[in-house]
Amino acid sequence: MTIFQFPKDFMWGTATAAYQIEGAYQEGGRGLSIWDTFAHTPGKVFDGHNGNIACDSYHRYEEDILLMKELGIQTYRFSVAWSRIIPDGDGEVNQEGIDFYHRLVDCLLDAGIVPFCTLYHWDLPQTLQDDGGWENRRTIDAFVKYAEVMFREFSGKIKFWLTFNEPWCIAFLSNLEGKHAPGNQDLQIALNVGHHLLVAHGHSVKLFRDMQLEGQIGIAPNVAWAVPYSKSPEDRAACDRNIEVYADWFLDPIYKCSYPDSLYEWFLQAGAQPPVQDGDMEIIAQPIDLLGINYYHPSVNRYHPEAGYLQSEEVDMGLFKTDIGWPIDATGLYDVLHYLQKYGNVDIYITENGACVNDGPVDGMVNDTLRTQYLQQHIAQVHRAINDGIQLKGYMAWSLMDNFEWAEGYKMRFGLIHVDFRTLERTPKESYYWYQNVVRNNWMETR
Repeated sequence: MTIFQFPKDFMWGTATAAYQIEGAYQEGGRGLSIWDTFAHTPGKVFDGHNGNIACDSYHRYEEDILLMKELGIQTYRFSVAWSRIIPDGDGEVNQEGIDFYHRLVDCLLDAGIVPFCTLYHWDLPQTLQDDGGWENRRTIDAFVKYAEVMFREFSGKIKFWLTFNEPWCIAFLSNLEGKHAPGNQDLQIALNVGHHLLVAHGHSVKLFRDMQLEGQIGIAPNVAWAVPYSKSPEDRAACDRNIEVYADWFLDPIYKCSYPDSLYEWFLQAGAQPPVQDGDMEIIAQPIDLLGINYYHPSVNRYHPEAGYLQSEEVDMGLFKTDIGWPIDATGLYDVLHYLQKYGNVDIYITENGACVNDGPVDGMVNDTLRTQYLQQHIAQVHRAINDGIQLKGYMAWSLMDNFEWAEGYKMRFGLIHVDFRTLERTPKESYYWYQNVVRNNWMETR
């Protein structure tokens, strides 16, 4: 048996996102978002599923926080629906939306749980998309206005802030691959979107400093780790591109005030480049306090001239996979954490990590053993990285509960808590009780 003891101030938590759990899409003054539009468009989401009701956490947040308290977590990462705060994205503030999040945050604080707030988890107000969305620089100003409302309202209550969740998904998955809202398929649009959200991030960080707010602010990219299939220069370069498009493309501007040269040239050869204006890079490079890391799986990649915009093809090496088809190899988390040290030994929080395991209740119990094994393997790598001196401050399992899994609808389940989407009954899974033991002891054992 091996015991992994964690630092006394290590923060254990879980994570969710507004559109995935809240529901109540036409209640409380909420405006429509691009995900309402996308999910209601035939053929975009599995079996026509949408987030109209989701987990109904808008009405059941107190029940959910009781389950968090029983779990014993110290922090809860959630996102705010921009269109609940400013329904049209750039107009009047909706007091009902403000009040809802005050109730949520107050309930968390009463339960002894630290709120960890993400300002943007993909749900752009539809009215802004109608005017060009993140392609239009007006959206930068609208986001900063929204951020200011949140900072002012929750100053002293929320002390951990993330501007954007997974910028690669916002830019490339949604606007080049077209798999998420708004569904564009154009490299130049993807680069426009990615650049403008970075500018919005920088202005928001500067605003946070100017307002002299107590707390910390950062961003949460989803990172990838790719291992070359062979020792050929082509395979190595293909893997480098795969890693860089997730991490370096968004973190180099923040930490180095420039885009990575090799990937910039790669996109330039494809006829596209980020729409940089005077002063943009300097505002993007505002110092941040923390880095959120979302990590799920590594890959083995090789060069293939027809393998998408990166010409990087994933090779199936026969590893065991989760139910969404992602291979399991926790060493990728350790490797990517060391890779990120090139930006300095910054405070890092694992803001998402988890497994899709679709096991359901049997006799009132959900024995999701694979999820427990996945979490154990990855938490062991977190400890290993801490032991190396990496400033890992917290770990948040994705997700608190089964929810609307974007284009996969409700067929893919990542939760520690099972949700029956007909009755909305919550049932803690085996992994919930296993994680509860880790959190309460602040250590983990393996045999």
